[in-house]
Amino acid sequence: MSSVPAALDTESLASGRKPRLRVIGEHPLRVCLLGYRSKPHCGGQGIYLHYLSKALVELGHSVDVLSGPPYPELDPRVRLIRLPSLDMYSHDRRFSAIFDRRLLKPLELYEYLSVLSGGFPEPYTFGVRAYRYLRAHRGEYDVIHDNQTLCYSLLAIERRLGLPVVATVHHPITIDRDIAVNAAKTRTLKFLTRRWYSFLRMQEKVVRRLEHVVTVSDQARRDIERDFGRPATTMEVLHNGIDTSLFRPLGEVRRESGRLVATASAEAPLKGLNYLLKALARLVREREDVSLVVVGQLANGSRTARLIRRLKLDERVRFVSGLSNDELVCEYNRAEIAVVPSLYEGFGLPAGEAMACGTPVVSTTGGALPEVVGDAGVLVSPGDDRALAGAIGALLDDPARRRALGEAGRERIEQHFDWQRVAEGVVATYHKAMGNVDG
Repeated sequence: MSSVPAALDTESLASGRKPRLRVIGEHPLRVCLLGYRSKPHCGGQGIYLHYLSKALVELGHSVDVLSGPPYPELDPRVRLIRLPSLDMYSHDRRFSAIFDRRLLKPLELYEYLSVLSGGFPEPYTFGVRAYRYLRAHRGEYDVIHDNQTLCYSLLAIERRLGLPVVATVHHPITIDRDIAVNAAKTRTLKFLTRRWYSFLRMQEKVVRRLEHVVTVSDQARRDIERDFGRPATTMEVLHNGIDTSLFRPLGEVRRESGRLVATASAEAPLKGLNYLLKALARLVREREDVSLVVVGQLANGSRTARLIRRLKLDERVRFVSGLSNDELVCEYNRAEIAVVPSLYEGFGLPAGEAMACGTPVVSTTGGALPEVVGDAGVLVSPGDDRALAGAIGALLDDPARRRALGEAGRERIEQHFDWQRVAEGVVATYHKAMGNVDG
């Protein structure tokens, strides 16, 4: 790799001639991973990028990550190339805080006006910046791997620059949009929700036209076919992995009686936290010790905060955020049960992480969760707080079953969800993509 500095001014990059690409067989590959916002705390996509890049370098390949802010946390062997955006969502006063000379540039002005009008332009604008960078540095990479940006620029990278492109689709965000629209209480909120998700028109077109698309579960593959129109037979399934050296049972940490843990965004209807809170309200009627720790943020005055007050759960629910990985592992190990109440998951990392910690899991059957949990946890229908309460209560009353499920969960993750195996499958897909590029 060249000695290009980590932080780059992509506006000044010049274009070069189209390279002749090599099919490298079993030799180390030069991989460029793309992620428009990649900090692990922003969601599962950031976690995927962190662990995949680490697993690839451990297989002997060299990896650069191109990312917009907030930036990822990467293994020291992986080089981060920052592609700054306006990052308006990090500002409390987002419209006035960045009103400066950057808005004289057309792309930044487009980004500003799109956010001002309720849109989410980051996948598109990141793609333009990534294209400009790769146009100048395309000779440095053998393959480009996109992490659900699914922007128009991927087609230009593939067709104009002649670089092989592989795209990971974790699940079609149409599912998030439909659930969010249904949860909106007014016509105005429904309109604004649809406006925010307008980037999906771009993603749908790009997914249909890219040469190589992979996804993380059989369920996600079926949903991509249904919502984006790409035939399932043209997509490979490569499950996510779990870091079992990090997420593990901690013998020195005592499990606390009646303690539940869930990882969920408080205001994302897709995550089903409201159903878990209603289930908890049922449980507290008969149990003195039951409590819930939610790994996520709670905004004062939010819909979830109002629900907690209405259900009189203020003393039973605690939100924690900004945890380190080690702190998250401790939270899983303190809990008697981990609960995954999601209405849909394209994979379900929280379920896998809890299982790797030896914590028994009660999960819904939303999306791909049954593929992760298998028979090593308790499964209930999504959106059913009565069934969720019943499953949690029965497991709290059965210590022997909790121990058995905890052991079975750890064993299942070790056997089926290993990051090295995932990376080997991804590299095989890279070679297929490189074979489709004309010399």
